Amino acid sequence: MDSIFERAARCGVETEYRDGFGNLRAVDPKVLARILDALATGDAADRMLPRTILVRGSADQSLRLAGIEGQPLRWQIIADGKIAEGGGTSPLLTLPAMQNGVFLLRVTISCPGGHRSEDVCLIICHGRAYQGGQTAPARMWALAVQLYGVRSLRNWGHGDFTDLAALVDLAADLGAAGIGLNPLHALFDDRAADASPYAPNSRLFLNPLYIDVEAVPEFPGLKAAGLQEEIDRLRGQNSVDYEGVANAKTGALKLAYEAFLRQGTKERQHAFARFRDGGGSPLARFACFEWLRRKFGHPWWEWPPAWRRAEDESLARIGQTEAEAIGLFEFVQWLAHDQLDRCRAKAQERKLPLGLYLDIAVGVRTDGFDAWCDQDAVLSGMAVGAPPDALNTAGQNWGLAGFNPAGLEERQFEAFRRMLRASMRYAGAIRLDHVLGLKRLYLIPHGVQASQGAYVRFPFEAMLAVTALSSMEYKCIVAGEDLGTVPENFRETLAEWGIWTYQVMLFERSASGAFLPVESYRENALVSFGTHDVATFAGWRDHHDLAIKQALGMDAGETGEQRHSALEALRRALQQHGLES
Repeated sequence: MDSIFERAARCGVETEYRDGFGNLRAVDPKVLARILDALATGDAADRMLPRTILVRGSADQSLRLAGIEGQPLRWQIIADGKIAEGGGTSPLLTLPAMQNGVFLLRVTISCPGGHRSEDVCLIICHGRAYQGGQTAPARMWALAVQLYGVRSLRNWGHGDFTDLAALVDLAADLGAAGIGLNPLHALFDDRAADASPYAPNSRLFLNPLYIDVEAVPEFPGLKAAGLQEEIDRLRGQNSVDYEGVANAKTGALKLAYEAFLRQGTKERQHAFARFRDGGGSPLARFACFEWLRRKFGHPWWEWPPAWRRAEDESLARIGQTEAEAIGLFEFVQWLAHDQLDRCRAKAQERKLPLGLYLDIAVGVRTDGFDAWCDQDAVLSGMAVGAPPDALNTAGQNWGLAGFNPAGLEERQFEAFRRMLRASMRYAGAIRLDHVLGLKRLYLIPHGVQASQGAYVRFPFEAMLAVTALSSMEYKCIVAGEDLGTVPENFRETLAEWGIWTYQVMLFERSASGAFLPVESYRENALVSFGTHDVATFAGWRDHHDLAIKQALGMDAGETGEQRHSALEALRRALQQHGLES
């Protein structure tokens, strides 16, 4: 019997790694066993072909089957029906030249005693990720916006898509190329404490708190809804009252839905029906999930067994008996989609070269929709994190579930492709948070310390090819958050596939503390002053982050005098480029 270390090597689980201090760490065999069980992958040693085959050229492709000589074989290429088929004699299998796409390749070989079939994910990608088109300017700038924090006279104490439309006009008037946004993913709108856009319920759907309820035709108005006093209170808050906003919008959207069912115009009824048809099974499943989690009030793995997996046949039954209640969640997603899509269209109308630039979180909540819906593609029993380093000596556990590489390959990367499409449909650019996750993820089994995790490798080139295919389809630039230490040639491989790099001005400084000149930045780089993990520019300028850390008894990592020196260094850098500070 093979050792657990041999199994791990075949399944892409690293049995040792170097942490942020350069120390070599061996992974506990018990941790390896839990990760291997979670991956639930068959033994690669038994296969004739790899699980994924990537073809980058346009010519015919010859493949060699392992261990079988001189036997007749048949092959089929499948995607929404059979596309091509042929035959030959093992060990060689020759495929025809094909257009870009992701396909299922099924190979059947006649062996003594019967037939043997094997499925392969076949990826054809002749190009690289979209780069902005020939008319795109060589250098662009965009407004960076945390939409939830935007205030206007008319919103409800939480920024919304009407605010975003106004910002599109502002960006166009200022000559900006677009607007950069934190993730707009669906959260748990009924759980105020779960407000982080980087810990989503689902990366496939939108956060309904961004809906401008007063722009919904069926909403009766603040006074008729009895909300005027509450909205006045929310508008007067110094910070976002997530619970108050969620309660107000949930109640208001329910009123709008009830009015829509009673008296919605035929035009809007037809538009809603088209949206539901286009959303297909994922939308229907999401609506059922939202209804079920409110009904049971517990994580999905504690639900009655019939509902612990997203089985369409079972869900169809409650879709009939609870049609009106479940339809509310589809209606809300329709409103969010319609308002965000209008922002996309406005950016196009105002000729913003970039349009909307959206962020995509690295993982999802284990108790959320994506983890429930795609249990074979999402590792809900593991958390994504990082090994020990100078900033976090105990390691990091981000509390998020990541993809299962074996599950992705098994289903032609469909879960990953759906995630990309869900954001790219609105965006001129996306940023993949922790893009290193396309190559490997540091996974921590539940109940294990963050320092005791292990790296799991992904089919890196295949992930990049799938990303490039979606990028070309939607004409969407892709940037990857590649901060910190990355493996050798990692950034070069990203660049080869057309994935932009990410640089943060706050970190681009010499040993003396001087800010590096523009010429030192990499080509095709998305550059910002900071990230969502550090202080805003205003907070950094005013030492606000230092004051908060000191008040909490934390090591600020920098003295007030050092911050003053950094501000002076920034002024000098700006002046050297002809900018007054």
